[in-house]
Amino acid sequence: MDILLSDFFQRALAGGLLIGITAPLMGVFLVLRRLSMIGDTLAHVTIAGVALGFLAGFYPLGAGLIFAVAASFAIEKLRKAYKSYAELSIAVIMSGGVALASLFFTLGKGYNADVISYLFGSIYTLDNADLLVVGIVTVAVITVVTVFFKEFFLLSFEEDAANVSGLPVKMLNMLITILTALVISTAIKIVGSLLVSALLTIPVAISLLWARSFRISVILSVVIAEIAVVIGLVIAGIWNLAPGATIVLLLIALLVLTLIAKKGIRV
Repeated sequence: MDILLSDFFQRALAGGLLIGITAPLMGVFLVLRRLSMIGDTLAHVTIAGVALGFLAGFYPLGAGLIFAVAASFAIEKLRKAYKSYAELSIAVIMSGGVALASLFFTLGKGYNADVISYLFGSIYTLDNADLLVVGIVTVAVITVVTVFFKEFFLLSFEEDAANVSGLPVKMLNMLITILTALVISTAIKIVGSLLVSALLTIPVAISLLWARSFRISVILSVVIAEIAVVIGLVIAGIWNLAPGATIVLLLIALLVLTLIAKKGIRV
């Protein structure tokens, strides 16, 4: 139990709680827009940036963040070019991210162990600089979502109606994608790039089964993510388990229990 009082665990808990707010907050808009896979795409691109950061001696998380934001612009450009096949943008960017990551892995054999930690998460290695970056992104996401909540709501349910009503749809789409890129790039050190999309989507999947309104679903998804982060980190800390995997498996267990409960209620 002493691990729960250690400095590195407290930093891990703080980082986890911050991502527990931003990931489902952006995940709600992605799920409703049927863009759930964008999380995996940007995560792969971020890993390519992290690998390049290690190669160039640059702050890895910063390099990953730059790559993710650049990829978000590319995704929006491709979505506009292929309006009837918007999912192509996700497939193309994901392929490019995997290819670049593979190339940088080959070039930086000495750094591969460090990069791999970002694949599966290394929340216990968060330092003050990482927490500062996560904190800034959290404040930015909460501020933007609060200011544009109604616009994001309309855009998520009916983009054509949002366009007809005079909303700057192009700008709003870009804003959502950039915010998602920022969240994912800061979350991969906490849950890992292979698991980050779970934190974006599973809390939302659970909340949609219970919530009666959009606003309640947003709040509930954040609450669910925070509960999973706290309990998952405590369990992982006490029993020496992989924290990212523990959090995700706990979310999946909550989803399964919710589905069982809802089925029982309907019966």
